[in-house]
Amino acid sequence: MKDEAEQAKTGRSHPLSQITRDASGLGQKVVEIDAFLQALQQRSRDQLGGLAEIASATDQIAALTGRVFAATTSMAEGAEATAQQVEGSLGLLAQSGDAARALAQWVQSVHADNARVEQMLEAVKRSNGQISAIATQVTILAVNAKIEAARAGEAGRGFAIVAEAINDLSQQTSGAVAAISDTVRGMSGWIGGLNTGALRTSREAESILAGAEEADRALGGIRDGIGHLRRGTRQVAEDMGEVRAAVDHLRPVVHATHESIGRVAKGVEDAARRCDGLIDLSEAILQQAVALGGTGADSAMITLVQDLARQIAGLFAAALAERRITEADLFDSRYRPVPGGDPPQVVTGFTRLTDQILPAVQEPVLARDPRIVFCAAVDRNGYLPTHNAQFSRPLSADPLWNAAHCRNRRMFNDRVGLKAGRNTRPFLLQVYRRDMGGGKFTMMKDLSAPIVVNSRHWGGLRLAYRF
Repeated sequence: MKDEAEQAKTGRSHPLSQITRDASGLGQKVVEIDAFLQALQQRSRDQLGGLAEIASATDQIAALTGRVFAATTSMAEGAEATAQQVEGSLGLLAQSGDAARALAQWVQSVHADNARVEQMLEAVKRSNGQISAIATQVTILAVNAKIEAARAGEAGRGFAIVAEAINDLSQQTSGAVAAISDTVRGMSGWIGGLNTGALRTSREAESILAGAEEADRALGGIRDGIGHLRRGTRQVAEDMGEVRAAVDHLRPVVHATHESIGRVAKGVEDAARRCDGLIDLSEAILQQAVALGGTGADSAMITLVQDLARQIAGLFAAALAERRITEADLFDSRYRPVPGGDPPQVVTGFTRLTDQILPAVQEPVLARDPRIVFCAAVDRNGYLPTHNAQFSRPLSADPLWNAAHCRNRRMFNDRVGLKAGRNTRPFLLQVYRRDMGGGKFTMMKDLSAPIVVNSRHWGGLRLAYRF
């Protein structure tokens, strides 16, 4: 009869044990999928943020290119108008150069003509001198004639009249010669001054003629530069038109991509939320199977964590009874920061007590099974006051090292930590990826049992172990 009862019991428990194992395996797979979805969700958020910035920048670029296009078009039109004005000015400058060249040549011709005028005036002086000498001789002749006529008496009367007329003519001639001499001297002086100025101007004219070629080359360079400017501004305006068209084409593409990634991110978020529901469901199946008598790889661990949670609850109750702590401090949720903590650490009214009594319960557990990673109690808000010694090192200046080795007095109010602290059922088995710091994660099982002190829920004892 006893064997039949054992066989009947085994027959009933076998399917439940299989369900227990399957639920545990399902939890692991779902957590792996959830981890992938969370990573994908984070990447989607990052991409959304980047695309939002790109979309904003594209809008700004579109506005800027519109303004630049208008400015370059206006510049091209201005350059065209300026080029036409400069072209006209260059024509005027060329005409002025031709006029300056003609003037310089005329000044040089005036200088040459002055030399001929001086030669003519010299000839006039010589002729006038000859006339003056003749007039002097005529005067002397007239005087002698008058003397001879006087000696002749009545017979020379008519000759005397002629001699007088000749003398008057000689006097007039001498006066004319003197006036001519004065005029010639004045003209010579004027011509000399004119010739001096013409000589100086002629030299300047030579400089003008020499610089005319340089001016022509400079005008040619200006004309070429203006032509290059016209072509350059025209090309810039055309290029900016193409840029503007490209940006206008890019804007809807960027916005459409942003909307598409947003829909993908929303889908991933929904999938992650459903995945969380699957995790809860697998955990519930596992708990129901164990409650119905199913056994599996976690049965011994469940018994262990429940026994340890009851021990801690007894120690807390004894501390209250012995007045080593007040109930207000034991259930204190005022978390005060530890100065300089990175990552942040906090203390509260029961931290000192847990440091005194929890190590004796938590530390020996680590040696019972090589799979066990840590054993630590958390309150209802996920606060872990006293960790195992290997995770309770003094803080250093390296935040990454601290994240892996200074895990005591930390708030682990993530999904797993909060569920472990707030669970009131006999046990809770969760599968999760443990953040080891520095971007490293380890797939773990988190088994917890509630800690109830004098019928009041304090938190839970977490037992984490590898698969």
